[in-house]
Amino acid sequence: MKMPELLTATVDAWAEAHQLSRSDAICKLVEFGLRIAPPTPASGSTVVSDATRLEELAVHEIEGLLDPALPEDERERRIRRLTEGPPEFSHERIDLPKPRT
Repeated sequence: MKMPELLTATVDAWAEAHQLSRSDAICKLVEFGLRIAPPTPASGSTVVSDATRLEELAVHEIEGLLDPALPEDERERRIRRLTEGPPEFSHERIDLPKPRT
């Protein structure tokens, strides 16, 4: 593992004070850090929430670009087509759930 010189010197000083090798000191310090670090959310929920947030941002931007005089159903159709893609290609998308048959 590559570390900056100052960090290496600090780890070495800590290891010497605790009579540990550098490797053991790094393991102990990582354990300490992980013990006090806040738990991270499950990665799946982060991906879903990020995707949802990105879609919301895209819809907001698209709404700003569309002609306000368009009927509401046409606005929704255009937004859906831009965020989900044309229906004829939806079966090719790997980021959307497959339809149940």
